[in-house]
Amino acid sequence: MKKVLIDTDVLLDFFFDRKPYSKDSAIILSHCERNILEGYITPVIISNTYYLLRRTAKHEKVIDKLKQLLTIMHVLQMDKHVVETALNSEFKDFEDALQNFAAINNGEIELIITRNLKDYARSTIGVLSPESFVKLFNT
Repeated sequence: MKKVLIDTDVLLDFFFDRKPYSKDSAIILSHCERNILEGYITPVIISNTYYLLRRTAKHEKVIDKLKQLLTIMHVLQMDKHVVETALNSEFKDFEDALQNFAAINNGEIELIITRNLKDYARSTIGVLSPESFVKLFNT
């Protein structure tokens, strides 16, 4: 089973039903739910998702959505090593550096799925947009 890191923007496309991106995000999350794909997120992704969803919904509703998400997702660990590696990297975006090095530190993540491809240009892990992933995965 393919193990992938799913970036914040993919989750937000799903939760906010941002067209046209939400369709591919829904397919990816459905694959995770059906155990076709092993999806991973980080504590930072959870925090960012909470913060942005909280702008439009009550705390309790957002917490319920995140609890549901955790039933189909794994959470990568972030420790001092991950943070230091991100700080010392050549990534232009620190948050994306954290996601990237948490995935690398895990040792089993094969791919990062994000619409923010340019910020992961320095990743040693493969990076695909949700659209490209769905096209590749479904062929």
